Amino acid sequence: MKKLQKIELIDKIGRELQERMKFNEIDGYFESYGIPTDHQPSYNSKYVYVKEVLPKVEDNIVLEIASELGIKHESVSSIPLKVKEAEATFWKPGHFKLFISHLASFKKTIGILKAELEKYGISSFVAHEDIEPTKQWQDEIEKGLFSMDAFCAVLMEGFKESSWTDQEVGVAVGRNVLIIPIRRGLDPYGFIGKYQGFQAIGKNVGQVAEGIFEIISRNEKTKGKYLNTLVELILLSNTANQGIERLKALKKIKDLPKEKVEHLQDKIIDNENLKETRFLSHFNEIAWKYKLDGLSLKSFEKAKEEDYDDLPF
Repeated sequence: MKKLQKIELIDKIGRELQERMKFNEIDGYFESYGIPTDHQPSYNSKYVYVKEVLPKVEDNIVLEIASELGIKHESVSSIPLKVKEAEATFWKPGHFKLFISHLASFKKTIGILKAELEKYGISSFVAHEDIEPTKQWQDEIEKGLFSMDAFCAVLMEGFKESSWTDQEVGVAVGRNVLIIPIRRGLDPYGFIGKYQGFQAIGKNVGQVAEGIFEIISRNEKTKGKYLNTLVELILLSNTANQGIERLKALKKIKDLPKEKVEHLQDKIIDNENLKETRFLSHFNEIAWKYKLDGLSLKSFEKAKEEDYDDLPF
């Protein structure tokens, strides 16, 4: 990417993040990409902050951020395949992306695990379900590996002998993403031997899904991006039931920043799908812990009145 192109692209990213996020949310977002957030902006502006931080960041990461934010730019259209998440069509839109490496003999249980993880806003790539028979399966696996946010390896007898699973682990190590070993009779080995792993023996699928969620929501490599993802999924819920399910995941996150709850309180009233007492009751349980007023059905009506007041004459 040429220098002038990068400057122009960073300008667009700055304006987009200024509109969509608060300062602490931008920090969390940058941290999910491994971008240092200790910079003090020369002016109290989110736009200026982004413009001062991103020039020092590698071009491919800037391009990936622009692609994720949906920013149209000449340079974004030429992003290499491995950073073009749009090429990987099997991820659920707006979800945190988890690649699950497993043996084919265990595919039925992994399929159930995938459904359980979606309750937490986590979209899983499971080869036997997600690759269409007409597509080149190796190409699809590569797309999953190069667009994932985290990697999970289900370690069981036979895993070590599979050349495919070992190659998948190798890509995860090379990309330096969070690796979650699930111990099902086999301990982490080789490059992932330093990871303790999550013990799955004696647990059901729901408990394993919750264990994966807890690791993702606490790990420094993923917690910022995951929290931003979950908050946005709550705000974009199509039904009250869907919103409640996602709020239940949010309740389980320890050290939840107050700013995230305030952001939810400000934006929930923009989604008429969430205008139900049962959803608001779940949200208010969180809001009251932070000494916030909470929401009621009247909050939605008040928001409508304010929107009318802002209409140009």
